[in-house]
Amino acid sequence: MSQLVTIFGGSGFVGRYIARRMAKEGWRVRVAVRNVNEAMFVRPYGVVGQVEPVFCNIRDDASVAAVTDGADAVVNCVGVLDEVGKNTFSAVQAEGAARMARIAAAHGVSRMVHISAIGADAEAASAYSKTKAAGEAGVLAHMPDAMILRPSIIFGPEDQFFNRFAGMSRMGPVLPVIGADTRFQPVYVDDVAAAAVKGVLGQAEGGVYELGGPDVHSFRELMQLMLGVIRRRRLIVNTPFWMARLMASGFGIVRAVSLGLIKGPVTKDQVINLAVDNIVAEDARSFDALGMRPTAMEAVLPDYLWRFRPSGQYDAIKESAKNLKT
Repeated sequence: MSQLVTIFGGSGFVGRYIARRMAKEGWRVRVAVRNVNEAMFVRPYGVVGQVEPVFCNIRDDASVAAVTDGADAVVNCVGVLDEVGKNTFSAVQAEGAARMARIAAAHGVSRMVHISAIGADAEAASAYSKTKAAGEAGVLAHMPDAMILRPSIIFGPEDQFFNRFAGMSRMGPVLPVIGADTRFQPVYVDDVAAAAVKGVLGQAEGGVYELGGPDVHSFRELMQLMLGVIRRRRLIVNTPFWMARLMASGFGIVRAVSLGLIKGPVTKDQVINLAVDNIVAEDARSFDALGMRPTAMEAVLPDYLWRFRPSGQYDAIKESAKNLKT
């Protein structure tokens, strides 16, 4: 195990899958996180001492340099969907990404993989997408051969998409959504991890790849698929964008007054993003350029959404019992 990879945000949703795969490849894995105690679960991904969580503040040069020193490759999985305190979109997704690349280049790191997002655009209306684009530019300015991955919405056992709405479906007969007609191309988290590993190992060229699953669905269709998996019937109600913006503004005021203690379910920036399709561009390089076939949602969702069924793990037993002849 002579080679070392530093994974920034390596205990997060995507990062943990990359860490596990890199350990299986025989690399030493340094998992750079804000809270080391909460990242201890990554250590069993490899043999004793192979995968180690270490503290890092990506807003600080010295902290980033300390965890980059000696690394053969770095992976950036850090991103935020909502600004909290000093962890703003600019500080994390733009300045943080550029800092990692600049310091990696200074330390002679040979490869870098950067996780961005479909929709990254310097001219975008949302701060999230603008700073994603700024982060990409900052990475390429210092590591021009870096691999940049732009996934659509990512699903998997720890996701905050299907799990969130499946949980909401327990609360009543109505399931509200914003942007019911907006299209998404959900991609399986381990497929994103596998693509990142190809970049670390030098099995794929640098540049931008947009990653989406095999199917494109509207938000409404995704909710119908999810409800089918958890075997619940709910009325999916679309919230108009003008109403969603008003709601988000109200939630923002409450959050400011409570000094961040009370958070709303959606922010103004997220409403802006929900108005834009999140699918792979026709001319973009994707899984086919990596020699991969993405995993379908139907093959994965039942494995972790079963707990939201009316009878949970016993739901299948109850269905089977109905078929028994008396």
